[in-house]
Amino acid sequence: MGLLDMVGGLLGQGGQAQGNNPLMGAVMGLIQNHPGGIQGLLAQFQEKGLGDQVASWIGTGANQPISAEHIQNALGSDQLQQLAGQLGVSHEEAASGLAGLLPQVVDKLSPEGNLPEGGNVMNLLKGFLG
Repeated sequence: MGLLDMVGGLLGQGGQAQGNNPLMGAVMGLIQNHPGGIQGLLAQFQEKGLGDQVASWIGTGANQPISAEHIQNALGSDQLQQLAGQLGVSHEEAASGLAGLLPQVVDKLSPEGNLPEGGNVMNLLKGFLG
């Protein structure tokens, strides 16, 4: 199964994740281990010129997409390579998978236009893996 297949199977009806998705686990780790958590991760994307996209994921409207190149630029080669190694996929596949998944995860974490604080983020993410 390819990484894009995993992303495609992530969200089922009602926005709940299906099964134990390796990419979702990697995103959880990325958020949990990032300095500042989800807020720190999103600030990193904003610093790289992706503020409009990030705002759309948090807001209640439609999510603006990002490309694999945006992911590579925002995260940097080292962080992306580490993630790709965890997943056993190429650097490009990891970036593409994150580009498809991260907007959805942030959107689900901010249903009313606000991100949850601290430990609530991880509890919500774990709920997606039901």
